[in-house]
Amino acid sequence: MNPVPGTFEITQRDPKTGARRGRLTTAHGVVETPVFMPVGTQATVKTMTPEEVEGFGYRIILGNTYHLGERPGVEIIENAGGLHRFMGWDHSILTDSGGFQVFSLAGLRKIEADGVRFQSHVDGSYRFMGPVESMRIQRGLGSDIAMVFDECPPYPCDREYACKALDRTLAWAALCAEQPRAPGQLVFGIVQGGVHEDLREKSAKGLLDIGFDGYAIGGVSVGEPDTLIIPGVKSGIRYLPDDRPRYLMGVGYLPQIVESVALGVDMFDCVMPTRFARNGTVFTRLGRYPVKAGAYANDGRPLEEGCACYVCRKYSRAYIRHLCNVSEVLGARLITWHNLHCYAECMKEVRAAIEKGVFDDYRGRFMEDYQEIRRDHVELVATE
Repeated sequence: MNPVPGTFEITQRDPKTGARRGRLTTAHGVVETPVFMPVGTQATVKTMTPEEVEGFGYRIILGNTYHLGERPGVEIIENAGGLHRFMGWDHSILTDSGGFQVFSLAGLRKIEADGVRFQSHVDGSYRFMGPVESMRIQRGLGSDIAMVFDECPPYPCDREYACKALDRTLAWAALCAEQPRAPGQLVFGIVQGGVHEDLREKSAKGLLDIGFDGYAIGGVSVGEPDTLIIPGVKSGIRYLPDDRPRYLMGVGYLPQIVESVALGVDMFDCVMPTRFARNGTVFTRLGRYPVKAGAYANDGRPLEEGCACYVCRKYSRAYIRHLCNVSEVLGARLITWHNLHCYAECMKEVRAAIEKGVFDDYRGRFMEDYQEIRRDHVELVATE
């Protein structure tokens, strides 16, 4: 028999860390974990076709509830047969709740007991979104995984505000759990609580009392110093169940992903590989660097030596630098292609290392190599 949507099977555990190898079944197939999920905010992974994203090996991407609800509107997507058919993507889709986007409109929104009243960033008209509205949009989109509508407090914020935000988030999560779903749709809860360990414990235990198909670690990478990110992951994951997928929201720097896998995180997303590509930043297995810099004007090497992706087999750093510096969209597309390939290959290596029982060794080598080459790039850019 085929597993039903929501089945999460842990197939291998690393003997020295909390890393685990798993498979999550959704209505659109099996997602191999640990997994990185490219972000497709506007029903597209920017500059890439769905076939190209699939070709990298990705089987799950993200869509954004707020932005898709604004444009083109959930009714249009429903009439097209749902988000999968609308964008031509045959695999799994996770939709965020829209909460982060709504709360980022700090000067344009007012928090109420049952949601948030805000002004649209598109035309300035007034909108309202709460747990009922968010789940209704996600149901119309037909995503495989829907996220609860939550309040993500900014960093820094005082404890009193963090407490109130947490109470609202738990109340909203309970309401989200009561809403009807699209066929086979899973719903994930989100741990909040800011930098306060006891609030994160309260959040996780409250979500467990409600019961969800998976659990996300929220409130991380929201402006806090890098030194607080991994401690935030630790405090967020400590109280989550072992038999459900664990999703770290918005963290996408490769060393942070590898360290978080060691803590037992299964799913990741971030705009970094695509957004940074549009600014000329290249990610490699050994570090990241700005290809627009003058040091690469006559550099005939590929973006990453030893990389087997199409871009690295065909084009030079000098050519791609030229494209970026004259604002040719092809430059952003080629860097995005390479960056997504890099992330996909890194996650394949992570999964293979867990399967072989050598993830801790892999992690040590990765961190040593990545940090060393990154220092070289920083020094190079500083001397230009």
